Amino acid sequence: MGNIRLTETEGKFAELIWDHEPISSGDLVKLCESELNWKKSTTYTMLKRIESKGIFANQNGVVVAIIQRDDFFAEQSNQFVKDTFNGSLPKFLAAFTKTRKLSDSEIDDVLRLINEHKEE
Repeated sequence: MGNIRLTETEGKFAELIWDHEPISSGDLVKLCESELNWKKSTTYTMLKRIESKGIFANQNGVVVAIIQRDDFFAEQSNQFVKDTFNGSLPKFLAAFTKTRKLSDSEIDDVLRLINEHKEE
């Protein structure tokens, strides 16, 4: 997937597509007009831009995700930890919890995730 970055506007556009895909390009134009106050040309310009990043594709007038939302954000999270904490998840968690306490239920969720993804 590589290191794909989205601007704030691209992110809002991507969220709309993920929420409604597969969506016809005509319906996407209408959606962007009502949700983002965009003109048709703006929607198609942004679609071309985001297609070039390999996240979505316009296949015969139907816009579909090439990269699903969960996969995209998982990669973004991995890249953030790599760039900011030298790839160290413990360093990330230490920084994250320095100013924010975890509830018992959050701790249980984190421990469950750790156990599910533990290397054997």
